Formats: sequence, C-alpha cells, structure tokens
Amino acid sequence: MAQKLTDDCIFCKIIRGEIPSCKVAETELSYAFMDIQPLSEGHTLIIPKYHSKFVHEVPEEHLADILPLAKKIALAIGAENYNILQNNGSLAHQVVPHVHFHVIPKPNATEGLGVGWPAKTPSIDEVKKSADAITQKL
Repeated sequence: MAQKLTDDCIFCKIIRGEIPSCKVAETELSYAFMDIQPLSEGHTLIIPKYHSKFVHEVPEEHLADILPLAKKIALAIGAENYNILQNNGSLAHQVVPHVHFHVIPKPNATEGLGVGWPAKTPSIDEVKKSADAITQKL
C-alpha cells in the first residue's frame, strides 16, 4: 500500500488522529468522516490515505477503494437524491489541498449542493476535435 501523508495538511492530521473527526468508515486506503460545514444532513467526506492535491496524483489503488465506499455511504444515508463531488484546484472550488470526495444528500430544492451549469453549444465538429485531442493523449 502506498501511503504518503504530510505534517501540515488538516486531512492528513485527521487520518493520523491528531485532529478529531466524526468518523463514518475507514478502510486500509480511505477515511470517511462527517463534513463540519455540511450542505445537508449526512454530508460526508471521503479522503484517500495518501496526500495529493489533485486526483490525477492519487495512486489507482486508493481511487479504486473510494467509489465503492462512496456507494456504501450513499446507501447508508438513505437519500433518494445525492451528489458525489470532487474538486481539483482552487478555480474548481477546492478549499483543502488534499483530494476529497463529498457525498452530499439533496433532500429538497434548498438543501444540499446548488449547481449552476453554464452549458455551451459547440458544433459537432468542435466536439469531435476535442474528443480526438483527448483520445490521442490516452
């Protein structure tokens, strides 16, 4: 198991037990706990036990552990509607520079995650150009 924690990260400190948290679940590779500034009741964070700011820096075994845990937590919360959210970088609204996934129940129109979706309308040729550029780099 790859493990890399830092001394100055709040989430690394939570993993090590240096800062208290309301733990929901823990595996060898992941740690899930209640968000202390929830958007709705049940709002849970899941973090890899590996310090990285961006999801593309997290070892795959950690990422493979997180989604099944998110599914179990979503089922345990019992919300009919919910979001699973992960942000990368400050422009993308990442506040804590340690990868984390939110499981956010959406019980009604005012609680939970509020999302604006400024959709664009590119031509199909523009969409194909983007797809080709991504495919070539995979």
